[in-house]
Amino acid sequence: MKRDPIVVQALQLLECQVREADALASPDAARDFVRLRLADRPYEVFACLFLDVHNRVIDYQELFRGTLTQTSVYPREVLIEALACQASAVILVHNHPSNVAEPSRADEALTHTLKQALALVDVRVLDHFIVTRSTVLSFAERGLL
Repeated sequence: MKRDPIVVQALQLLECQVREADALASPDAARDFVRLRLADRPYEVFACLFLDVHNRVIDYQELFRGTLTQTSVYPREVLIEALACQASAVILVHNHPSNVAEPSRADEALTHTLKQALALVDVRVLDHFIVTRSTVLSFAERGLL
């Protein structure tokens, strides 16, 4: 899928902001970044923002691609990538092409499973964003973490 050059430039600017800033001090930049990355996808994508001990972004990785309504996420693979990045924390991210940001029971169960698995190696899950064209829902703000 070819992206509009303006969107590409915006992503580059936001990526610099997200990488250089304290991710928790600029949640709007993180939200804008993931919205630009995932909002227009016609299929589900599961990604992670891997963070260092100071909550600065080490890397953004799209780990799994699914269908219109679901994607398979393998906790082992998320764990491997977190360790490879030497991440201290992660922000989980996935999109809902349906444009409905409400988390499903499967979304909540996956978040719980990933939180438990990552905790075994001292990697904290700071949030889980669900991205749609119009909004970014935060599990942390909803009290779902």
